[in-house]
Amino acid sequence: MCSGKMSMKWILVLLLLQLSCQFSPGGCGKVLVWPTEYSHWINMKIILDELVQRGHEVTVLTSTASILVNANTQSSIRFEIFPTSFTKDDMEFFFIKLISKWTNDLPKNTFWAYFSQIQEMILEGYEVIEKLCRDAVSNKKLMTKLQQEKFDVILADAIGHCSELLAELLKIPLVYSLRFFPGYAIEKQCGGLPFPPSYVPIILSELSDQMTFMERVKNMMYVLYFDFWFQTYDQKKSNKFYSDVLGRPTTLSELMGKAEMWLIRTYWDFEFPRPLLPHFEFVGGLHCKPAKPLPKEMEQFVQSSGEDGIVVFSLGSMVTNLTEEKANMIASALAQIPQKVIWRYEGKNPDTLGPNTRLYKWIPQNDLLGHPKTKAFVTHGGANGIYEAIYHGIPMVGLPLFADQPDNIIRMKKKGAAVRLDIHTMSSADLLNALKTVINDPLYKENALKLSRIHHEQPVKPLDRAVFWIEFVMRHKGAKHLRPAFYDLNWVQYHSLDVIGFLLACVATAILVITKCVLFCCWKFAKTGKKGKRE
Repeated sequence: MCSGKMSMKWILVLLLLQLSCQFSPGGCGKVLVWPTEYSHWINMKIILDELVQRGHEVTVLTSTASILVNANTQSSIRFEIFPTSFTKDDMEFFFIKLISKWTNDLPKNTFWAYFSQIQEMILEGYEVIEKLCRDAVSNKKLMTKLQQEKFDVILADAIGHCSELLAELLKIPLVYSLRFFPGYAIEKQCGGLPFPPSYVPIILSELSDQMTFMERVKNMMYVLYFDFWFQTYDQKKSNKFYSDVLGRPTTLSELMGKAEMWLIRTYWDFEFPRPLLPHFEFVGGLHCKPAKPLPKEMEQFVQSSGEDGIVVFSLGSMVTNLTEEKANMIASALAQIPQKVIWRYEGKNPDTLGPNTRLYKWIPQNDLLGHPKTKAFVTHGGANGIYEAIYHGIPMVGLPLFADQPDNIIRMKKKGAAVRLDIHTMSSADLLNALKTVINDPLYKENALKLSRIHHEQPVKPLDRAVFWIEFVMRHKGAKHLRPAFYDLNWVQYHSLDVIGFLLACVATAILVITKCVLFCCWKFAKTGKKGKRE
């Protein structure tokens, strides 16, 4: 009986979706998805759920080793699962090792040592991604099935290579969703997006747009480093792999450059002003939404804070290895503030835990940040958490750990909405003073609310904008009219080196001709003068 009811329920859902297809601006489209794990999947899933709501058929192509992409959940999203030699435990171990190394073991005292190790880690990651990609495209039964499906578009996170190869094999347009690539190398070299190093800080540089001379030198070094690395190291294996699969010479840049749209998960409330191209769209904060009521027990604890309010503390879902010493230091600082604290934490309860602090393995973070009693947010600086704080206008104390988190906190600090601390060197007093600053100094709240107003005052909501462009690409089989001529130019032409060379040659020729004429006139004049003297 229960099974029959469930079947009827899903039949009704499918009928409604089919009916909604008739009225959807994009028609009834078929979307193939190449997912990436953790927060990348969380952001992608928001878009996919909205596409399904609008009547589109969504198929997620994932491996048997996927960590978060769960094909067993009740959903209207379809899952196409292919076998791989990796296991889920292998994947989890790899990511945990990678995060732990990036968080704790990178030598930050020298530029070359730091980035050479980051390069090593990213290349290790791409070896895993390439293996998954190879398992997918070499599966003839799977590829035949995908070709027969006749998808209208493929949606993927650009950080996880393979979607561009699938798009080429299946001959369907490609749309990217992306937060960033180290050094913006992909955005620049594959998307053509300009990043003037004089005022656009490169991601992972931890710089702002107001740079001193030496900071501009540092930024230029980052640009050259990442451009050289992407061209020479990151692409080398991918170029060979893609060429072997397609049976013709090709490059990663060539295939990624065919993407019709790039949906960038930031916005001007977060970014420093910089150039943008028409096939790049900002969709930052697409996951943000109004707060829902808290669970009863949690609401009672929040209300018990009175006028002092609460502090929300979370270092994200991927950080579960705080040392006992570090946890005690943090708990000691939290115990000294008048606010109540809700702390997302796994592990042994700290000995210094105060009566004002409650520990939870999971918290409804968005709902807590949207609660009127929330005064501050202690965060690791993940883009999703920062956007929820911006959405609700909450000032932050940043404890960045790895990847883009330091840069994210730098942006919030520059905009006056955050204080940054180093979790490895801070003391209990440092954390206490930072909390008192963002809670008691009204300027931080005012700046956080200013960013919130900027975020909310958009003509189109970020999620609607993302879905619109995916539907646009499906309707028009691409967005070629938005592609700049950059794609038709080589490196010399793009930087106008041929034009500069020609103009320099013209100037040099003109100078040479003028010099020759002057010398000839001088010689003639001298000769005439001598002749006159003799006469």
